[in-house]
Amino acid sequence: MSEIETRSNGAQPEELAAEYQAGLDAANRGDERGARSHWQALLDRAPLFVPALQGLTQLALKQRDLLLGRDCLERLAELEPGNIQHLLQLAMIHRAAKSSELEEAALVKALALDPRDLMALLMRGALKESLSLPHEAVKFYQGALLVAQEMSDLPAALRPLLSNAELFCERYRQAYSHSVDREIELIGRQFSGPELDRFRLSLDIMFGRKKRYEPQPMGYFFPRLEPLEFFDRARFPWLDAIEASSALIRDEFLAVLGQEEGFTPYLSYGSDQPLNQWAELNNSPRWSAFHLLKDGKAVAENAGRCPRTMACLGQAPQPVQLGRTPVAMFSLLKPRTRIPPHVGVSNARLVTHLPLIVPPHCGFRVGNTTRPWEFGKAWVFDDTIEHEAWNDSEQLRVVLIFDIWHPDLTEPERRMISALAQAQQRFAGVAGGFDL
Repeated sequence: MSEIETRSNGAQPEELAAEYQAGLDAANRGDERGARSHWQALLDRAPLFVPALQGLTQLALKQRDLLLGRDCLERLAELEPGNIQHLLQLAMIHRAAKSSELEEAALVKALALDPRDLMALLMRGALKESLSLPHEAVKFYQGALLVAQEMSDLPAALRPLLSNAELFCERYRQAYSHSVDREIELIGRQFSGPELDRFRLSLDIMFGRKKRYEPQPMGYFFPRLEPLEFFDRARFPWLDAIEASSALIRDEFLAVLGQEEGFTPYLSYGSDQPLNQWAELNNSPRWSAFHLLKDGKAVAENAGRCPRTMACLGQAPQPVQLGRTPVAMFSLLKPRTRIPPHVGVSNARLVTHLPLIVPPHCGFRVGNTTRPWEFGKAWVFDDTIEHEAWNDSEQLRVVLIFDIWHPDLTEPERRMISALAQAQQRFAGVAGGFDL
């Protein structure tokens, strides 16, 4: 036994151990009165005997003897100041006794020991909720939910408490958003059209009505480029000529479609590759492509069958990245097919869609913005922001897809990105090799 366990008024350690064991034997037999008698007698002689205090605490909690439990736990908290469980149990006793100030004091001490203790956060949130202090309660509940997200195995006893925390945070969010919406509604009425679209989106994100989407390229990220979902059409005046040729481009596509040659699955991963969300569409004709430009080179046979389309593509500021870009294709999405949410490789280039065959019930989402396709109406978007597409119709959907430089890149920046791609290809052994 430690010195603190055996500290007593002249009692011998052997006597104390025997008394403690007698109480333990009584508890194991279900004789709670006998166990309590032995341990209280022991503590009269040795007030700092920790095992007896612990045993008596559990008996007191079981018998709902709040005074005895509080006394034991206060002594234990003094003897073992680094043990957060003593403080949590003490807070529970104060709650049962409706002593909110003492409960608060115990929880403050507990969180001082470990600010990320899940039980302490949940208890303090519940205390603030019971005291009708919602602004304080939500802070502790939100903290608890963040901690819980990082835990791989949540104790079953905490799940109802976490559910209550989630419900409270949701009610708080709704009350907060409704209050702010009412407050600023009158001011917003003086504006019309798209003037407040960005501001309204900021509120939706703040209140959790919509998600915050940022560029998340799988490969190369170029900093300080404006992260827009869809770009202003006016920034791409060269699109006018391409849109004006939409019917000719569609006719060329229909001609190659009739020949049924050159079409390949949009996705073609090997069986040994991790597919994640692509398992359903991998090597599937439900989403296919007719490549005109692929990995930075023209697909000669396909491009030769679409001369007018290739001439139109030549008017676009296509990115030059050896082995990667430019890219251009007819993208075919069969009926009742959905392309799951995903992101592209680099924000240094943007993606252009020119709709050619668009039946009803087709759509496209980038971040928080959803748009329907219209024949001959192109758009440019940042594909490193999460996006998805769907064809819920009974007909084929076809879009011409090609990439362009991000318009905010300067000419020197574009040249250096091209040089970077060449250096990467050389290192990979594609353009001259590299020896380690």
